[in-house]
Formats: sequence, C-alpha cells, structure tokens
Amino acid sequence: MHNFNYHHAADIADAALKLKVTVEPKLLAGGMTLLPTLKNRLAQPSDLIDLAKIDGLKGISVEGKEVVVKAMTTHAVVAASTDVRKAIPALADLADGIGDPAVRHRGTIGGSVANSDPAADYPAGVLGLDAVVETNERKINADDFFTGLFETALKPGEIITAVRFKIPDRAHYMKFRHPASGYAVVGVMVAQYGAKVRVAVTGAGPNAFRVRAMEDALEKSFAPASVANIKIPAGDLLGDIHCSAEYRAHLVNVYARRCVEALVK
Repeated sequence: MHNFNYHHAADIADAALKLKVTVEPKLLAGGMTLLPTLKNRLAQPSDLIDLAKIDGLKGISVEGKEVVVKAMTTHAVVAASTDVRKAIPALADLADGIGDPAVRHRGTIGGSVANSDPAADYPAGVLGLDAVVETNERKINADDFFTGLFETALKPGEIITAVRFKIPDRAHYMKFRHPASGYAVVGVMVAQYGAKVRVAVTGAGPNAFRVRAMEDALEKSFAPASVANIKIPAGDLLGDIHCSAEYRAHLVNVYARRCVEALVK
C-alpha cells in the first residue's frame, strides 16, 4: 500500500473542499472496492477522505412515490428495511444478494453507484427503477449517470448524497451469480410503471444499460414470450475467463424472461 494522507470529513462541504484542494484524492465510504485496490497497490491517491462521520448520510425514507436511500446506507440495512420490503421488494432482494454478509454490512449504496463496477448489482436497480442520483450539487437521472467502465457523470468535487428510487407497480431482479465473489456475471432488473416497462442489465457490458427492444415488446404484451426471441448483440459485451460475450448475451435473454415469469405468476 502506498502512503497517503487520511482525513475525516466534518460535513459534505468539508469533503467537497478537500476533494478540490488535494492533489489526487479518493472518497472512502464502505471501502469494499477501494481498500483492496490500495492493498494491491493498484491505486496511489494522495489523500483519502472518509465520509463515515458525516451526519445525515445514512437512512431510508419513503417520500410519496419514491424510496430515498441515503448514500452511506449499507446494503444490509437496505435488505432488512421494512419500508423497502413493502415498497420495492425487488430492491431489498437485490441488496440482500450483494457479495457476502461482510460486504453487505460494510458496503454502501453511494460507494457502489459511484464506482460503477460493471458487475455490481445496484446499477441495474438504479436504471431499472428509474432512479435519480442526488449529489451535493445537482440531481442526475439514472439514464444519464453510468457512462462507461468505472465511469459516471459525476464531476470532480461532486459527492453522492442519496438515491431516489421510483416505486414501481411491480419489479423483479435476478442474476447469474459468480460462485466466488457473488458479483453479477449478468443481472437483470425488470420494472413496470403503468404502461411503461424498464429492463436494465448489469454484469454484461462495460456499464449498466437498458434493453429498449425488450421494453418495447413488454409494453405491448407483458409476457415471457414477448422477449424470448430478442437477440442481444454480443459485440459490445464483456468476455472473460468466466463467461464469453456471446454467453452473456444469452444470459441477458434468459434472466429477462425469468424476471417476467416471476412477475406474471
């Protein structure tokens, strides 16, 4: 691990200021990705800015037709929340399937969303549930947030403070789980809002994405057969020792159908 300066941010303004005045800073939330990266000497930040002691960055509330999860809320808290279980069971199930218990009790929603790991679960939830990512400066619609491999629309000095999930009529999340890490080799969220349907995918590409062809088909007829013959192009998908791009494309179709099957039972 390389040397770095360590800071406990007093509040959001203090954290934002430290981000701007230090040479190569990194924010520390749960640390589930950052700390292993540092231990393996794959990153060399000049400063770590810890958000743990900032008041008001933890908690869950239901506000009208939205579930609001503050950025430092852990996956385990989301999974156990009665409010989330009642309003969006699919979101609680998604959180309950992240990593292992140690990861779920330390990892945070804000850290996961900001990291935009291609195999993380939360990006599918953010896109599929038409969420809005709130920062200390603005609100970013889900469709504009994930921009590439470990890349987002966040600007320098911008810090996620909460994620607002729109409560669907019904939704379901399923994934092909990596047997060792628990990451999503492919994960699919299907959510219905009246006549509108959102199909979001994680694990398959450089970042989470929607499948518009499936959405259009399901809006005409919400049934597994509607998406059965929709082919996912493999050209832009990830391929590795665990799963080829072509097999990931196949899994997207399989898990989209399974999500719809679960919702129409």
